[in-house]
Amino acid sequence: MAEQFNYNSLFSANSRDTAPGNVRHSKYDFAVAYPDPANLPLEELIESVRAGFEREGRDLAYYSSPSGDPELRKLVAEKLARERNMNVTADDMVLTSGSGEAIGILIQALTDPGDVVLVEEFVYLGTLNQMRRYGADVVGVKCDDDGIIPEDLDSVITEQIGKGNNVKYLYTIPAFQNPLGWTMSLERRKQVLEVTGKHGIPIFEDDCYADLRFEGEDVTSFHSLDDTGRVVYAGSFSKIIAPGMRMGYLVAPKPVIARAWSFKSGGAVSQFTALAIAELMKGGLEHHIEVQNRALAAKRDAMVAALGENFGSAVEWTVPQGGLYCWVKFPEGTDLAAVQEEIFQEGVSYYNGSQFSPTGEGSNYVRLCFGHPSVETIHEGVAEFARILDRKKVFPG
Repeated sequence: MAEQFNYNSLFSANSRDTAPGNVRHSKYDFAVAYPDPANLPLEELIESVRAGFEREGRDLAYYSSPSGDPELRKLVAEKLARERNMNVTADDMVLTSGSGEAIGILIQALTDPGDVVLVEEFVYLGTLNQMRRYGADVVGVKCDDDGIIPEDLDSVITEQIGKGNNVKYLYTIPAFQNPLGWTMSLERRKQVLEVTGKHGIPIFEDDCYADLRFEGEDVTSFHSLDDTGRVVYAGSFSKIIAPGMRMGYLVAPKPVIARAWSFKSGGAVSQFTALAIAELMKGGLEHHIEVQNRALAAKRDAMVAALGENFGSAVEWTVPQGGLYCWVKFPEGTDLAAVQEEIFQEGVSYYNGSQFSPTGEGSNYVRLCFGHPSVETIHEGVAEFARILDRKKVFPG
């Protein structure tokens, strides 16, 4: 066999050894935010594809608009106006391969190595990893049940500026925050806007969970509260249709989109997917979201009940009004990071709190996702989780 060529001396300084590998699943999967396959709108999507192809299927012979399908962008703009009080048009946004791409290209457009980027004290690990990849100094801000604490935000910004650091923007997930689960109150959003405005700092609003409300009253978007162009916005269809369709969008002032787009690779998003989603938005999407949210409410209730039955007062947990996650606090000294892989091998998967922390703290927390498993599986899985922890004597003392 011929000697294999060695690329080691050719890799760029920016490349990392991150082979894609395979997605792993446990028997009781509370880790990744998959939807329940039983709730996917498959029949509606089949009809949407057929209707879209009948209308303009032959246009697939051409490369689509770089910004993405104009009709889908128009429908998204109308949805944002109707549901998030946003005054935007199809020309104010671009379609992306999921909200992850929207987040990634905006981070690159706004972040130089060493820049300070502000986030909640625990934040979506996908965004946290992207910020680190592009050299950001990620700084967490304390939160309570209403969201980011304005006084702490002001203090952190003042401290960073005093150190001579360049504070670029605040990234926030204000609706059903991942992983903390709260929704930032209207008054708190106004206060956060005031604090960031005082310091001349923009806000990056990741609103990908806003549709997943099954209890309580909606809170308007950050974007709708600002008339200066200081809020950029990302949304997604992954949580309300299917992650595998890979469709999201970025709403921002045109100069920001132009810079972010310079990091976009692979051209426009799939026109095939855009046609299907556009047709679904004209017909059955709202009904599907209602059905899905009823199912999520039952699963949230099952998760909360199972935690109470199996852990009692030994742990604390959130009861979110929407979204996909319960945030669970175990006693101080519990190290759920150390045993995460062992417990996965025994059939239960979760993410521990340190994975969401800019400082690596929080190993006594776990995020449990209730979106994918059935009600019965949630009860079984939480009980099994408790049995494994007891057997391994993970609790201190």
